[in-house]
Amino acid sequence: MKTPNYLLELEIDDARALGYEIVDRLLAYQQRLDKLPVVTVKTQEQLRAALWETLPARPTAPLSVLDRVETKIFSSTNHETHPRFFAFIPGPSNFVAALAELLRTGYNIFSGSWMEGSGPAIAELVTLDWIRQLAGYPETASGTFLSGGSLANLSAVVTARDALLKPEQFTHAVVYGSDQTHSSIARAMRILGFQKPQLRLLPSDPACRMSPDLLRHAIREDRAKGLTPFCVIANAGTTNTGAIDPLNDIADICQQEKLWLHADGAFGAAALFSADGRALLAGIARADSFSLDPHKWLFQPFDCALLMVRNAHTLRHAFHVREDEAEYLQDARGREEEINLWDYSPELTRPFRALKVWMSLQVFGAEAFAAAIDRTMRLAEFAEAQLRKDALWEITSRAQMAVVTFRYVPKSWPGERIDYLNRAIAARMQEDGFALVLSTGLRGRTVLRLCTINPRTSEEDIAKTVAQLGQSAQKAMQDLDNLSG
Repeated sequence: MKTPNYLLELEIDDARALGYEIVDRLLAYQQRLDKLPVVTVKTQEQLRAALWETLPARPTAPLSVLDRVETKIFSSTNHETHPRFFAFIPGPSNFVAALAELLRTGYNIFSGSWMEGSGPAIAELVTLDWIRQLAGYPETASGTFLSGGSLANLSAVVTARDALLKPEQFTHAVVYGSDQTHSSIARAMRILGFQKPQLRLLPSDPACRMSPDLLRHAIREDRAKGLTPFCVIANAGTTNTGAIDPLNDIADICQQEKLWLHADGAFGAAALFSADGRALLAGIARADSFSLDPHKWLFQPFDCALLMVRNAHTLRHAFHVREDEAEYLQDARGREEEINLWDYSPELTRPFRALKVWMSLQVFGAEAFAAAIDRTMRLAEFAEAQLRKDALWEITSRAQMAVVTFRYVPKSWPGERIDYLNRAIAARMQEDGFALVLSTGLRGRTVLRLCTINPRTSEEDIAKTVAQLGQSAQKAMQDLDNLSG
């Protein structure tokens, strides 16, 4: 019997063939992407029949395994890079960044300590510094790359807490947001041991923005109760509507009240690359921290997020644990002037996430990213104009930051039935597979939503999607009439 391949290495010709085949298939996938259904969801029974098996003891030919990945696994998934994927916040990615991921994982880079990854550390720091300059942050600022907006927002709350509170204040500390604040903040508070009332979500205004007057009143009210306000979460582009809170007004309040201001820009802060976007985000430079997910509007593969702070020392203060550090790390730490990125992050083992961002910006240039962002904002405006051609489509939030929300409103239909109808439209769109447009809740109503941040999307894609929405609406109305009949 053949000796098992304990080196876990392919013969050079087999390895090269597999690598070339993967690249070729990725390129072929991109070429046919717009012809594929946006989403395919198989049943658990179908997928178990295709994939459930005993642990393989013997080797299988690499290209045969690759075939199974494509036909059995990737055949039941969303296509986040599809030009008609308009749900959630899409992840359009780009091919250079995908190859950067191959490089990163092939070299198996560890970017936690200077000793193990000094070159990657500097590349990460310079990438952060590019974003620092776009945001208008001072030279004292820096940040850290993380897995996603949830971990970035969690890290921001940790940093704010440790910068402004003593441990004995934790139990009566308060964080403020609006009813449009992302759920990751509530999750972060729970993880950190805060109780539910310690996150105070204030009603937003008709434009889905935080009200400075309500915020000021809430802070003073809580201080009078003996509570300790310490952090405000402002939105720099909400997931639901793209709304941006009045950052300058909120910054004034935080400065007066000595509170930490965190701008959740997981989706929207990428617009800093665009001159128009920087104008929309005016005031973000006054935040103590902000989050940004390059795997959204900066067109990077999952996972990639970052947290920026005005003063890098606050980030290090929150996560540096030298006095409690494991003994086996003592040689890796090095000299004090050497930068160990694990001191600025909740992650000890951290991959070189910055490489894909650095390589993409080097290959395409920042102007290309700005043009892509500007173009995708115009696509949402085009979608709104197309929807307004039919009086039965009601615009519930105008196009902003590449997001528009709307709903189908037949005359004489009661509000609750309209909610059912719009959910049915979303379900029909998903079943059809031409474009993925899902529903969301907005001020107690069910609405539909388009997020147009994929630069591959064309005006033709938008126009055809709006037409498909109209057809789905008519069929959904018939279905509901048949049910009620």
